[in-house]
Amino acid sequence: MHDTLLRRGRDADLPALTAIYNHYIRETAITFDLEPYTEEKRRPWLRDFADEGRYQLFVAERAGAVAGYACTRRFRDKAAYDTTLESSVYLAPDARGRGFGRALYERLFAALDGVDAHRLIAGITLPNPASVALHERFGFTPVGAMREVGRKFGRYWDVLWMERPLG
Repeated sequence: MHDTLLRRGRDADLPALTAIYNHYIRETAITFDLEPYTEEKRRPWLRDFADEGRYQLFVAERAGAVAGYACTRRFRDKAAYDTTLESSVYLAPDARGRGFGRALYERLFAALDGVDAHRLIAGITLPNPASVALHERFGFTPVGAMREVGRKFGRYWDVLWMERPLG
């Protein structure tokens, strides 16, 4: 990790961020998106982030390449949910298990200190013991599982919902 730069995401990262996310679309049930994104279709997602405030994006850069990213986004569209954020972390396949997820969450959650936000939510497709362990390490607790709510690869998947307070 000593050769890793943690920084805010930027427009030039879009190809790498799209490739990482598309890997999880094509190869896993971790995301319930079914069709890979083009960079152009993924661009509005990237533009939702800011350098301060509730919706932030950080990337881990190793040897000049994006190894992963973590972000916070709106949990639900209704105004009463504005102070509840959903967090996500995605790593390049060769970057898993090397501490990038932990480092990205540390940086992201530190950036949220003092932001008008009350609660973080994470939805985790099961089984995913590595993601559950990462979230538990950061103080997330399980609040419930929804059974068979996503259909992908010809089967149904459960989602565990976890939360942690902010501030």
